[in-house]
Amino acid sequence: MTAENTSPNLPASQAENHTSRNDVRAAFKVDIVVIGGGQAGLSSAYHLHKLGLTPGRNYLVLDKNTGAGGAWQHRWPSLTLSTVNRIHDLPGMQFADAVDTSATEVRASSAVPQYYAAYEQKFGLPVYRPVTVKVVCARNERFRIETDRETFSARGLINATGTWETPFVPEYPGAGRFEGRQLHTRDYRTADEFTGKHVIVVGGGVSALQLLDEVSKVTSTTWVTRREPQFREGPFTPEDGRAAVALVEDRVRRGLIPGSVVSVTGIPMTPALEAARARGVLNRLPMFSEITEHGVRWADGTEQKADVILWCTGFRSSLDHLAPLQIREDNGGIVMSGKLATQVAKDPRIHLVGYGPSASTVGANRAGGAAARELAGYLGLA
Repeated sequence: MTAENTSPNLPASQAENHTSRNDVRAAFKVDIVVIGGGQAGLSSAYHLHKLGLTPGRNYLVLDKNTGAGGAWQHRWPSLTLSTVNRIHDLPGMQFADAVDTSATEVRASSAVPQYYAAYEQKFGLPVYRPVTVKVVCARNERFRIETDRETFSARGLINATGTWETPFVPEYPGAGRFEGRQLHTRDYRTADEFTGKHVIVVGGGVSALQLLDEVSKVTSTTWVTRREPQFREGPFTPEDGRAAVALVEDRVRRGLIPGSVVSVTGIPMTPALEAARARGVLNRLPMFSEITEHGVRWADGTEQKADVILWCTGFRSSLDHLAPLQIREDNGGIVMSGKLATQVAKDPRIHLVGYGPSASTVGANRAGGAAARELAGYLGLA
């Protein structure tokens, strides 16, 4: 059963009363709450399902979106099946089973939600939406999960909120006085809106290069990055992937902030980027030192006028709702443990899937399985 736009289908015996000042609020009791209905959340729910746990009683997925699809449903229209880096299959069901993959110009923002919706239905995953988790607090041996609708009480958590809701824009002097437009990757829709304007694209990740390529076809651009970009001329092998994951896993096990995936793997030199390089688009400049009213300025005094600054500077893990649990270290990192580094060392009842080494789409599937098995075992459910 997939619950959408309804109250959770839980028996009255699963509700417990909590008094807050002058009001009495019923908290729906469940063993495990999965927060997030994207790839990491659905993978985790699938593995809980395969363990034989009862939907709605043993586990429940809370998703803030109005429909299936996770962050994919919010991606820009030009991101199609032919231009997306790769869409990995969820465990137990192939993407091609729900979507016609030969239609390469289909928007990813339509195709992936179609796949995820079919996946939820096939396995009867208990996804409750739309509901936004506001805060999670420890209450004796359980967690109290307050949302914009009901309140839930759980013995364990699998957090799979990803990063889409937390875009990162670095602070630079003068940003407030820029008279042009500033936007983040998350706000991007189409290159045509920039026609006739000079656009500064900031960032060295895959998305930055995709948008730089698109925008440069309709107007003039300047590309700046903090570090010298590292392009990969050869294929990205499974061994390369394992090595990249191992480096990030080592960081989070030591409680350090996860590093950028691109900083480890490099940027694949696709035919589209080859064409962009031939057009002279990939002439990278180092980061400017300040933003002016009409553009940017470097430390040597060089200036570039601009109408738009497009910040393709990535995202941060969306974990603010877990702040009362105090799982972060003083440096902002989280010490992770468990088989695939999904378990929070400070509290083994909490797993983070889509954080650190499981932030990649392929890593989220394996991590979802590990988190489900470890948490269910720890709680005596498996």
